[in-house]
Amino acid sequence: MRKALRWLLALTVLIGALSTAGTATAVQPEAEGTTDIKDRLLAIPGMSLVEEKPYPGYRFFVLNFTQPVDHRSPAKGTFQQRITVLHKDVSRPTVFYTSGYNVSTTPSRREPTQIVDGNQVSMEYRYFTPSRPSPADWTKLDIWQAASDQHRIFKALKPVYDKKWLSTGGSKGGMTATYYERFYPRDMDGVVAYVAPNDVVNKEDSAYDRFFATVGTKECRDRLNGVQREALVRRESLEKRYEAYAADNGYTFHTVGSLDKAYEATVLDYVWGFWQYSLLSDCGTIPADAKNATDDELWNTLDTVAGFSFYTDQGLEPYTPYYYQAGTQLGAPTIHFPHIEKQYIRYGYLPPRYFVPRDIEMNFQPWAMRDVDTWVRDNARRMLFVYGENDPWGAEPFRLGKGARDSYVFTAPGANHGARVAGLIDSEKALATAKILEWAGVAPASVQADPSKARPLAKYDAKLDKRGVERTLRP
Repeated sequence: MRKALRWLLALTVLIGALSTAGTATAVQPEAEGTTDIKDRLLAIPGMSLVEEKPYPGYRFFVLNFTQPVDHRSPAKGTFQQRITVLHKDVSRPTVFYTSGYNVSTTPSRREPTQIVDGNQVSMEYRYFTPSRPSPADWTKLDIWQAASDQHRIFKALKPVYDKKWLSTGGSKGGMTATYYERFYPRDMDGVVAYVAPNDVVNKEDSAYDRFFATVGTKECRDRLNGVQREALVRRESLEKRYEAYAADNGYTFHTVGSLDKAYEATVLDYVWGFWQYSLLSDCGTIPADAKNATDDELWNTLDTVAGFSFYTDQGLEPYTPYYYQAGTQLGAPTIHFPHIEKQYIRYGYLPPRYFVPRDIEMNFQPWAMRDVDTWVRDNARRMLFVYGENDPWGAEPFRLGKGARDSYVFTAPGANHGARVAGLIDSEKALATAKILEWAGVAPASVQADPSKARPLAKYDAKLDKRGVERTLRP
């Protein structure tokens, strides 16, 4: 889970050319006498080109965009924030995506972009390298500043892409899309937030314990719990292997404090990590009899699911901005391990403070998530939340109150942290797809008359639409 907790653009925007065969509408040539899309983008004040990459049916640009470090005091300095633009046609709607972490400079298309057959603007979250001010004033890394980054990018690009806009993201990206809507509710025409955790009260995490007591089947839970416990029983022998592994790879443990703490943190992530990224059908890959498993078998399953490199200084460093936010505003889960005797657990589930260098000050703001939660319950408009039934991060989801309008929370059966609209039951999938099309202003008449006829407007593209799994336990 912590890997899930590992969660950058400093005024840099990438532009690249993409073309995709098989989409619903082909890229149209610029009308005679009009300015090329690259020139239009680069005419925006503060926008500069990193590179353009070809892809069939699109133009794809990697860019830098100049942002103020502090949106409340713009004169106090700027940084370059990296963005990408997957350009289809200015006549199509635009999807504004962020992962909440780094931005990929490889052309890709998120599910809502495929559904509406639109353009996609992707933003690197502030303070993720290279989108980090230098020197870094960490007090300016918060959800309002990040939402204001998105707002400025939207305002800059709206004259170019003047049709409907939707925001989206998964996990921390889904949280980011939600926070953006909370602070700038007039920007977007709809929000599609995937698997977005909602840790309203940071000190009350019993929902996670209830989740792990019932998720999947008893047989699968017993296998996972058995491996986790046995890895702590055999701590001494497995830590010797960890020492050799760290020495061979040049890994150090100054941030977390010691190899012993890193080892226990990895083991305690194991069950969470399995359910986050695997399916119930994968339980057969877990040793059935942990007590009689070899050290090699234990090491391999722990490394595959949780990853022994993560709690090293080298593994944690890229996720410093995530852990800083988890320890100042977002909150972080704390779970218990009733299947493991107390003598085997030395530290317990470590809070984010252990994953951020000590020279960076952190003070938690308990009101930040309460404010967002209250706003969503009372004010959500055209917001869709999608969760996975077997995803631990969905144990504390966003919920809608009486004040919400045209908004929905759906759960994909059996799905993990990669839950999508495509994995919903048929009736909910059709409704969600119809709503995304409607909010984007491209719902065909047949769908307006009968939402059950809703389908993505663009055909599936194996390269653009394939989702790789990043094996980290951050959200």
